[in-house]
Amino acid sequence: MKTKFINGVSSSPSMSLGLLVTENVLQVQPDTQEVCKELVRPDQPDLDTRRKAYLWCREFLHGAWKNLAEEDFQITIIRGGLSNKLFLCSLPDSLASVGDEPRSVLLRLYGAILQMSCNKGDSRQSNKENDFQGAEAMVLESVMFAILAERELGPKLYGIFPQGRLEQYVPSRKLDTCELSNASISAEVAEKMAKFHGMRMPFNKEPKWLFGTMEKYLNQVMRLNFTRESHLRRFNRLLAYNLPQEMETLKLLLESTHSPVVFCHNDCQEGNILLLKGHQSSDDQKLMLIDFEYSSYNYRGFDIGNHFCEWMYDYSCDEFPFFKVSTQSYPSKAQQLHFIESYLRESDGGFDRLSTQEQRKLKEELYVEVNRFSLASHFFWGLWSIIQARLSTIEFGYLVKYVVWARVDGQRHKKQTG
Repeated sequence: MKTKFINGVSSSPSMSLGLLVTENVLQVQPDTQEVCKELVRPDQPDLDTRRKAYLWCREFLHGAWKNLAEEDFQITIIRGGLSNKLFLCSLPDSLASVGDEPRSVLLRLYGAILQMSCNKGDSRQSNKENDFQGAEAMVLESVMFAILAERELGPKLYGIFPQGRLEQYVPSRKLDTCELSNASISAEVAEKMAKFHGMRMPFNKEPKWLFGTMEKYLNQVMRLNFTRESHLRRFNRLLAYNLPQEMETLKLLLESTHSPVVFCHNDCQEGNILLLKGHQSSDDQKLMLIDFEYSSYNYRGFDIGNHFCEWMYDYSCDEFPFFKVSTQSYPSKAQQLHFIESYLRESDGGFDRLSTQEQRKLKEELYVEVNRFSLASHFFWGLWSIIQARLSTIEFGYLVKYVVWARVDGQRHKKQTG
């Protein structure tokens, strides 16, 4: 761990929490009492999900979908979703198209955390408030997706219902984590993010999302109960970090850091960046941003800092905890400045007319801004992970991921605050 802001992680017994720490890679060691190592991800959805998917496709899509027999309906699970469940739904080759209907669509089923209904056991009023917040979040996300689709900045929208939606299946593949450091890809991600930040959207433009959501998550975390012994043990150790105090310290740091409020993606990780099929490595535009459920007006520094944090995480693992983290992969200062220069060139039309010294000053200021807000990324997704561990039916080591985030964040926070 030799990057500027990541300077080693203590491997003392009091901080072990089931982790084996090496110089470059944090390798997760599952609890021997857990059955997590036996978890296997299914290849096909359960019968109830298959049935619902078939009905949604037949009811919302047109053309050949209206004549599709249930036994001919094709559906497979798409890997990689940590918040939602994703499925590829297709017409069989034997069924001819009627018109311009899509042959395949993406079915997205919303995860429990988006529905914000995790206060089980609380008062009926609290549950009503959470149900309202969940419904509001899904409505806003759906409106956002539809607007981006109309502006051709995201996949087309084919159908929407309370449990999820049907989207255009874009011939593509998601980026691999290692590709984020590719200079040309990094430059295009920066350009795409700058264009995203420049959009005007019909949503509240006050920067309430970051700390508003973290406060909501923290309140839920402090009321959670775990029944599995191994989860409960980990959870109690995590609470020993005094999370409310950590968030207050972080808030004070960021309040002293200037960062423009723009429309942010807020989850620009490799799984949400598509490499479009048929585009060559020499093409200027070969990427598409997807998955906008966390998008909102927010601080610019968070969006870029969060993206840099994602350089460390590989979610393509097939064994528990279904991710790997290499802290050495956090972008170097040179890599960050390369991204930042591409971002500023796209977002600021006058950037190229500035002197070299003026350009350097802007880049250095944004560099400091981004690395401070990256601390918020660790804390935000850490809280998210704890809630997911309690709610999600997706097989993933959410509690283990929180521990990793907490430890990396702790070391980087010391460097940032001196």
